Amino acid sequence: MNEAVRRLGKNLGGYFGETIDIAAILEDCVSAARKYNWSVEELPATPTLKLLMLRRVSFSPALSARSLYISAGIHGDEPAGPLAVRQLLTENLWAAHLDLWICPCLNPVGFTLNRRTNAEGLDLNRQYRNPTAPETKAHIAWLEGQPGFDFCLCLHEDWESHGFYLFEVNPDERPSCAPAILEGVSQVCPIDRSEIIEGWEAKDGIIRPNLDPQKRPDWPEGLFLIATKTRMSCTLEAPSDFPLPTRVAALVAGVRAGVEALTKTSNFNPQAP
Repeated sequence: MNEAVRRLGKNLGGYFGETIDIAAILEDCVSAARKYNWSVEELPATPTLKLLMLRRVSFSPALSARSLYISAGIHGDEPAGPLAVRQLLTENLWAAHLDLWICPCLNPVGFTLNRRTNAEGLDLNRQYRNPTAPETKAHIAWLEGQPGFDFCLCLHEDWESHGFYLFEVNPDERPSCAPAILEGVSQVCPIDRSEIIEGWEAKDGIIRPNLDPQKRPDWPEGLFLIATKTRMSCTLEAPSDFPLPTRVAALVAGVRAGVEALTKTSNFNPQAP
């Protein structure tokens, strides 16, 4: 890792870094998906807004397939996630025995406004228990039509962070992919090794919140996934006060390391609770 990578000092009280052309990025995602024979679905959220959903079926039936769900862009001031998804789709380095579901951007309007929330000022990552936002309602309806996932990765950024970190929710204490993800990321981006991050106890960049989803009034996407679709999810948090290429590289490295750890582990089970 380049030891010269440091915080830029731009984000004082919020995100004031780079912006992206989300429409162009999503066009690139669709082009890459079609090039490699993925299924492309445009999910209507409102009469004028559609969410992009991408699907690739394992093409190596002789091997035991693993199922992976990836989402990005739920906050419109976190541009590294959709950029990382675009790079992953374009490079197409997925394992043959991997079933994939990817949502490249869950809040397109937030990116056009360069703000965290959607057009109505709602934080979509707090909408998954009692949804009112049309984007979240459409996403939940789509998820309910999908099978269970072995592993879920939600790509995020944190403008206050001193480095990369992640939340792991793993209620059954299954073999963790989190250390492998942090090891992969550490090659391209500093890790936040603070003992407290976002008010949570952390160790070596990993937060493992001990929580009961039923006791939390507002669910982020990751908790909804744990409650309904998977038994392990990781929310990856790139440090958005760092250069954008570093943040993108960190998320790409994190996904790749997580995929490698997943495909090497034999006792995952996609059945939802």
